[in-house]
Amino acid sequence: MRLTISWRTSGKLAGLLLVLAVLVLLPLVIRSPYLIHLLIMTFIGVVLGMTFSMLFSTGLITLGAAAFYAIGAYTSALLTLNAGLSFWLALPLATLMAGVIALLLGSIIVRNPGVAFVVITFIFNAVVVEAAGGLRQLGGWGGILGIPRPDPIPLPFYGPVEFITKTPYYYLMLALLLLIMLVFYALYNSRIGRAWRAIKLSPALAETLGINLYRYRLLAFVIASSAAGVAGSFYAHYFQSIIPEAFGGWTSIYIQLYSVLGGLDFYLLGPAIGAAIMTFLPEFLRVAKEIEPLITGALLVMIILFFPGGILGTLRQFPRLGPASLSARLGEIKNWLLSGRNLR
Repeated sequence: MRLTISWRTSGKLAGLLLVLAVLVLLPLVIRSPYLIHLLIMTFIGVVLGMTFSMLFSTGLITLGAAAFYAIGAYTSALLTLNAGLSFWLALPLATLMAGVIALLLGSIIVRNPGVAFVVITFIFNAVVVEAAGGLRQLGGWGGILGIPRPDPIPLPFYGPVEFITKTPYYYLMLALLLLIMLVFYALYNSRIGRAWRAIKLSPALAETLGINLYRYRLLAFVIASSAAGVAGSFYAHYFQSIIPEAFGGWTSIYIQLYSVLGGLDFYLLGPAIGAAIMTFLPEFLRVAKEIEPLITGALLVMIILFFPGGILGTLRQFPRLGPASLSARLGEIKNWLLSGRNLR
């Protein structure tokens, strides 16, 4: 038994190292700045999707993830433009700002984890966007332009790494993504993560075991919002401009979709797969921006109806599906399409 566990662990580690090696070497193989840009946007989407998954692991569903994404972006932009700070100082301060606001807001709304939480986070997202567009100090609806690039990084035996091309941004966002993944993985495998899973399974039962629902949910809300602030800070300095519309309600829905599409039970790998698909698929299909929300909505409905476990959840069930079971499931889908009845 010990040998089996050892082989499984070593296999997972080898797979992770292989994926990491591929990600590190990709910019040396891919010469297209456009593809590098899509990979950067995928990394941002993975971070944002993981924040939704973390909240979902405690039984919370948010429609306001983009608000903390915006808080990180605007805080970092204002600190560099108005206070003269470098990106390397603005990034942790923007993260802290997103976490503090999440703590203040969450201390009130986390006590109502149901529909009220969803509605309040949606309203908060709208308030943040309206405030960014209505306040001249925040750039108004025209946004903030001329956000400086990150300062060069001096490396021994190489020289300074300047953020002029997309490749340095790629490695910076990859490093941030790996750091956040490592922190999230450590949390999920700690006592905190076990408490989160217990809360998701049964809040009432978790409470009888002495788990403080309020504290653990608030902790998840603060950590997830802080991670969104990291992504927002990077976004602002990567594009060197931000506008309020970039953080609207559709952005929060996309963040949900990253997690749902990959699989809500897979808190790290699910958002990675979902973000990759939702970043690259519209580009490959050359979908116009005007109809992209329609396709996104239709895709979300299809996932909820036919693949409630997401891509990874569906793949996990395939080994247990024989031809008869698969045929029955396909027949059930056919009957639903013909009759309009809900699937079992």
